[in-house]
Amino acid sequence: MPYMINHKRRQFLHYSAVGVAFAAFPGVLTATSGKISNSPTPGFNPDVEIEFTARKAHIAIKSSGPNTQVQKYYARLVKGPAHTLQQLKGNYLGPVLNLVKGQKVRIFFTNSLNEASIIHWHGLHVPQASDGHPMYSIKPGERYVYEFEVKNRAGTSFYHSHAHELTAEQVYQGLAGLITVTDDEEQALDLPGGDLDVPLVIQDRTFNERNQLRYVQGMHSRMLGFLGDTILVNGKVDAEFAVKSRAYRFRALNGSNSRIYKLGWDDGTPLTAIGTDACLLERPETRPYIMLAPGERVDLWLDFSGRKVGSELILYSLPFSGAMPPMYERMQGQHGKGMRGGMGMMSGALPQGAKIAIATFKVTEAVSDSPALPTKLAAYSRLTDKNVDNADNPLPVAISMKPMAPQLNGKSFAMDRVADFEKVALGSIKKIRIFHDHGPMQGGAGVMAGGMGGMGGMGGMGGMGGMGGMGPGMMMGMAHPIHLHGQQYQVWSRKPTGMAGAGYDTVKDGFIDSGWKDTVLVMPGEEIEIIKPFEDYKGLFLYHCHNLEHEDLGMMRQFYVS
Repeated sequence: MPYMINHKRRQFLHYSAVGVAFAAFPGVLTATSGKISNSPTPGFNPDVEIEFTARKAHIAIKSSGPNTQVQKYYARLVKGPAHTLQQLKGNYLGPVLNLVKGQKVRIFFTNSLNEASIIHWHGLHVPQASDGHPMYSIKPGERYVYEFEVKNRAGTSFYHSHAHELTAEQVYQGLAGLITVTDDEEQALDLPGGDLDVPLVIQDRTFNERNQLRYVQGMHSRMLGFLGDTILVNGKVDAEFAVKSRAYRFRALNGSNSRIYKLGWDDGTPLTAIGTDACLLERPETRPYIMLAPGERVDLWLDFSGRKVGSELILYSLPFSGAMPPMYERMQGQHGKGMRGGMGMMSGALPQGAKIAIATFKVTEAVSDSPALPTKLAAYSRLTDKNVDNADNPLPVAISMKPMAPQLNGKSFAMDRVADFEKVALGSIKKIRIFHDHGPMQGGAGVMAGGMGGMGGMGGMGGMGGMGGMGPGMMMGMAHPIHLHGQQYQVWSRKPTGMAGAGYDTVKDGFIDSGWKDTVLVMPGEEIEIIKPFEDYKGLFLYHCHNLEHEDLGMMRQFYVS
């Protein structure tokens, strides 16, 4: 049965939920009151001021045929350096937002859509009122004012819609854009800049015969996550980059709703990363391939030195398995060959884990000057158990897939609720354990009772989802990209259990866990511990699956920092 969206009913439920949230958390909605922020704060003197608008547009995505109707962010620089906005002409993506650490930023966001919306600055460490919590979604015609100081170090983030139960569809329709941050530490390095510093936003879409976007049509597709039949890079199909015989910095963002990419060259040449998730690494890391889940970023050092003019290289998503339910992968066949439709997928969709060409790089000019890859990039201090106040009692993020109800910690999202263990003290540093909880009780008795005791046993069972067990939850074992809002964190440990499955070997060498992160891919049968600071800002900060269909179905919770 087609998945039908009743926007009027959903908006009614949304604003009802917002009202309940306002009543439940009156002191954290804005810095000064419990009202939506639609006026500038007196005394806040911005270095950068931008007017953002979201509205419908018609863009030529394909080289022939009708233009495609999308939702698009438009922006105008009111105050600040001229390079703050990098417009992408003829593109459905919003402009690249180039910021500098220490800048004070004010953004006026006007919603010119016919439905509620709000912007989340994914990766930026900002106050709750500027984080894009869905409680702040504004109605058509309304304005929201963001104000924050750029506290991030140099790196790559992005912005996208975070409207309540509309995030997946609005991002799919086009509401996203890249953010870069620079600082003195990065400026001291000889990294490629200007035209040599290139966006690489990877997304998948499906078009009908008139070039219009098609979205998921059934609940099964939403449970698996949207998978399209066409790869777009920087908003264009069949992406090609003309490059010189020298080193480049490509800022790769997985902007897809649910597709996971295994980036690599077809000939086995390794890839080198210089940054992940909004921050440079301490030193470059070279891998045979790099896994990139929805919401993750990786800054790639691509060096074409020594390549002959006229030569071509193709960046692929290489084949992998183990990220989807066993039944899906059995139907898919070896590396995704032959599967079209089934399991609620749209007919013709490229299967998860299939080998897919991402972009072609053509060497068009030979040059002799190219910077050397730095041996050291950014200062990095490793957090340990000595830094946390709960080393022996980590906060849980328990992933479960009840039939038609993806959940975290045994519950669906509610704007006005947090569990006792989701209340954390401002200034604390917490260890957090992320694991699959697809045991017989489908949600974790320990979590549902409001505590964390007794969860260890169920966490170990979570990996059975990847083994094709008989229970409905086990049949839904799949990979989940878990994103935490607010301050970034460090991955402390990644532990594949005995239930991880053979497919784990096809992805395990592509995880870069040594830097600061805000999104981490948790494979079936895998348990991950992270260490996260909760500094600077009080309020409600979300954590959720960045499979956007899962998020909209309720796979989202929130911490209350006080």
